[in-house]
Amino acid sequence: MKQVSGGVTAPKGFKASGVHCGVKKGKGDGNQPPMSKMPEVLEGKKDLALIVSEQPCTAAAVYTMNRVKAAPLYVTMDHLENGEAQGIVANSGNANACAPNSHEHAEAMCELAAAATGLKASDFVVASTGVIGRELNLAAIEKGLPAAAAALSRDGSDAAANAIMTTDTVKKEIAVTCTVGGKTVAIGAIAKGSGMIHPNMGTMLCFVTTDCAIAQELLQDALHEIVPRTFNRVTVDGDTSTNDMCVVLANGMAENPLIEWKDDGYTVFYKTLHHVFEQLARAIAADGEGAGKLLTCTVGSARSEESAERLAKAVVGSSLVKAAMFGSDANWGRVLCAMGYSKAPFRPEFVDIAFASAVGEITVCHQGSGVDFDEEAAKSILSQDEVIIRVNLHEGEHAATCWGCDLTYDYVKINGDYRT
Repeated sequence: MKQVSGGVTAPKGFKASGVHCGVKKGKGDGNQPPMSKMPEVLEGKKDLALIVSEQPCTAAAVYTMNRVKAAPLYVTMDHLENGEAQGIVANSGNANACAPNSHEHAEAMCELAAAATGLKASDFVVASTGVIGRELNLAAIEKGLPAAAAALSRDGSDAAANAIMTTDTVKKEIAVTCTVGGKTVAIGAIAKGSGMIHPNMGTMLCFVTTDCAIAQELLQDALHEIVPRTFNRVTVDGDTSTNDMCVVLANGMAENPLIEWKDDGYTVFYKTLHHVFEQLARAIAADGEGAGKLLTCTVGSARSEESAERLAKAVVGSSLVKAAMFGSDANWGRVLCAMGYSKAPFRPEFVDIAFASAVGEITVCHQGSGVDFDEEAAKSILSQDEVIIRVNLHEGEHAATCWGCDLTYDYVKINGDYRT
């Protein structure tokens, strides 16, 4: 496994672009291609992303379990019934959810993307992210899609990654190669997510491309197994979005032997995809709205992986734990308290808790009781960019890791006027 550059355009046969079309307001970041290459495009922050494969792709997806789902999810579900797609069109700045003409607008985005690229509307996955309840400015997207199609490039992943950001402060992009059947296979991905993050059978927005040849059933299996162990173990604020979606497109252009069974080739692909998702999950947690620190909680020696996950997610999701981490306060009692209301089985009198970071590790609880520790050393450990909360249950052989972030003043500021 080797990390490479290129994001979603690292795999063979994929191009991407990101432009400003006018869904978002305000001046841009100055990183757009020359205007001559983007006819009729407006100045401003990128808000329209396009990803296209040269060849039809095997496709798989997972979606939010929120009962309230945005229209683009239903359209995508319909388009992927045959397990195939060839492109992705996505906008930021508006969720196209719970608003007039939402379904019609999601369908229209696919039709406009098809007209701009020469493909069929049913070839497209469609996604939106942003404010809920406002009608989508379809006229802006209609003006921007020819520009996005004209800007499609093998170097376009960066622009696409920026175009799907909302309150994100950094883009989320990764590409990795591995060897399957003697052929080099690439997996690339972009994602967005900063707030409204507490996924359940889905993730924020994540678009994955690969040139691996793999059967659709196995691609879907891999996605369903990996998402719960990566993206579904992230929590920023306990809110599950209406628009969460993770989609993988595989065009087979690496020319590896088709993966039809869960053999060695599948294992390599699975491990590589897991790595990609885990890195993006960490990046999303670290970029939580207003966050100053990435929190990683590992629960070990548990009775089951499920109970370990439930405990770890309760810890990183606790507002009191998150606030303590913001203040670099080694208040381990909040960790044990969060575990106690998680509804996962464990014996408190067996629990050990330690805090760790790049500068060291310190035990703060042994067998469910406090121990003497150096407060200044603990503060130093908790003052780093990533803080690890290690919990040992001493009850079994299973473990799970979940990710979150601290709770800062800025989270309230960002969400106090998000709509206005």
